[in-house]
Amino acid sequence: MARSLVDLLTTHASIHPDRTAYRYLVTGDTEGEVQHLTYGRLAARSRAVAAWLQEHGLAGSRAMLLYPPGLEFISGYLGCLSAGVVAVPGVPPQGRSQNHRALTRMKRLMADADAKVILGGREVIAALDGMAQHLPELDGIARIATEDIPDEAAAAWREPELTAESVAFLQYTSGSTSAPRGVAVTHANLLANERVITERMGHTPDAIAEHRNELIVSWLPVYHDMGLMGPILNTLYLGVTATLFSPLHFLQQPARWLTAVSRYRPHTSGGPNFAYELCLKHATPDLLDTLDLRSWKVAFNGAEPVRAATLRRFADTFGEAGFRREALYPCYGLAEATLMVTGGSVDTPPTLLEPDATGPHAGETDAAAVGCGRPGPGVTVAIADPERQEELPEGEVGEIWVGGAGVAKGYWRNALATRETFRATLPGHEGRFLRTGDLGFLRDGELFVTGRRKDLIVIDGRNHYPQDLELSAELSHPALRPGCTAAFSVDSGTEGEQAVLVAELSPDAAGESEKVTDLVRSAIGEAHGLSVRDVVLVHPGTIPKTSSGKIQRRATRAAYLDATLATVGEPGQL
Repeated sequence: MARSLVDLLTTHASIHPDRTAYRYLVTGDTEGEVQHLTYGRLAARSRAVAAWLQEHGLAGSRAMLLYPPGLEFISGYLGCLSAGVVAVPGVPPQGRSQNHRALTRMKRLMADADAKVILGGREVIAALDGMAQHLPELDGIARIATEDIPDEAAAAWREPELTAESVAFLQYTSGSTSAPRGVAVTHANLLANERVITERMGHTPDAIAEHRNELIVSWLPVYHDMGLMGPILNTLYLGVTATLFSPLHFLQQPARWLTAVSRYRPHTSGGPNFAYELCLKHATPDLLDTLDLRSWKVAFNGAEPVRAATLRRFADTFGEAGFRREALYPCYGLAEATLMVTGGSVDTPPTLLEPDATGPHAGETDAAAVGCGRPGPGVTVAIADPERQEELPEGEVGEIWVGGAGVAKGYWRNALATRETFRATLPGHEGRFLRTGDLGFLRDGELFVTGRRKDLIVIDGRNHYPQDLELSAELSHPALRPGCTAAFSVDSGTEGEQAVLVAELSPDAAGESEKVTDLVRSAIGEAHGLSVRDVVLVHPGTIPKTSSGKIQRRATRAAYLDATLATVGEPGQL
C-alpha cells in the first residue's frame, strides 16, 4: 500500500512511463502549442529536484514555490515531497499592478514558514535576484530555477524517510476573514483527501476507462488547494491525464475552458461560481455551435457561494451543446480539511431548496439554498452551536464542524489557533473536530452552506447572510458586476448596527449611479425587509479580494470607514 504520493509516482512511472500525466496549453488554446509531461519524465525531474535539495542539506526545511503557470511547478512540488522538504506554494510576483500585493504576501509567507530556499521558474528567480538588495528577507535564502537542475542529478536521489505524520506541505489560507495561516498538511492527510475526491467525484476505474484516462481539464491556479488537490494531485493519485492552462488565459477568454473540455472530453472540470457566470456572459450562438459537452460528468462548483440561478442558467444555456444538468456538482471544502469535505452524487442533479413561502425570500427563487452533497468516506460533518459546543438537530443552522483523516495537523507554528480551530469535541462523537467558521445545516444527510460566521450581519435581532444581500443587489441591475459586491454592517451609534453595501459598477453605467443605488435599496428592502444605511458604487476591480478571488468583506468595511473606496460619484446616504 502506498505510504505517500511519492510512492504512487514511482509506481506509475514504472507501469506506464510514457503515459501523459499532464499536458499544458501554452496559449490557452487547443490549437496552439501544447507541452506534455509523461509519468517517466515527471519522476525523473522530481528526483533531480529532490537530489538537489538533499545535496544542499535542505531535507526537513521549508521551500517556497514561486512558479508562473506551467508544468515546472509540478516537478518542483513533487521534488520537495520526494526530498522530505515541506513545500510552500506561493503566488509569484508578476505584472506591475500585482507586484506589491504578491511581494507583500510572499514576504509574509516566507517569514511565517521560515523558508530556507525558493524554487521557481527562471524569470521569477531572475526577478528576485534583481530585487535582492531591496528585500532583506531574501538574505541567506537559496534561490534556484528548477529548469536549471540537470536530469543527471536524479541519480543521486535518496528515498526520504517519510511517515504518515510527516508534513508534506503548507497550504496557506486565502485570508478572506483573517491573515493567511499555514495549514500543515501531512502525507496521510493528502492520501485521505485524495480518496475522498476519488469516491465523491466518481473517479472509478470504469469511468476512467470510458474517458480514455482523460480525467480533468483545469485553469485553476495550482498554488491554491482547489487547483492543486484535484487537477494536479488526484491525477497523480490515479495515474491518469490532466489538461492544464493558465488562469489568465481563462479570464481573457472564458470560452477557452469550454473549448478545452469539448476537445479533450474529460470526466471532471470545474471552478468557483464566478467562472460559470463568465462563461454565460460569453455564450454566443457561434460558440455553442462549436462545443460538445456530452462527456462532462462532473462540473464541480465550490470555493465561494454556489448560486442556484447560476446553475439553472448554465444548464439551460449549455444544454444546447450537450451539457447535462446532472453534471452540475456543488461541493464544499477548505484548506484546513486538506480540501474536499462533501460532494454530490455523480449523475444526480443538485439539490435546490426553495425559500420558505412565508419567509423573507418568498418568491425569490434565486435565493434557493444549494446542497453541497454528502461527506466523503471517513469524513464526519456535524452542525454545532459554536457557543455551547453542542450538536444541533437536523435542519438547524449552526457552525459546520468536520472530523476525519483528511483534517490537517493544525496551523504551522501557531499552537493557540490550532487549539481553537482543530481541537473541538462533541458529546456522542469520538475524536476531535475542525471548527470551520462556516455556517450551514444538514438535511437528509446533505450539507447546505449558508455563510461565514464572522461575516454574519445581525440587525434588530435578525440574522442576514451577506451573500444573500449581495445576490439581491446584483440582480437588481445588469450593470452591477457578478461576484463583485460586499455587504457588511457598521455601528451607526444611536441606531445600532446598520447594513452597508459596496458594489462594482460597469464603466458604461457611471451615469446611472443614482438609479442603480435606488434599485439596490429597493431590492434589498423587498427581499429581506432590510433598510440599507449606505449603497456605495465603486470602480471595477477595486473591491478587496483574496488571492483566490474571494471578497474580503472586512477589508472592504475598513476601506469604507476610512473613506478610501474608489467611489463612482457620491454614495446615496439615508
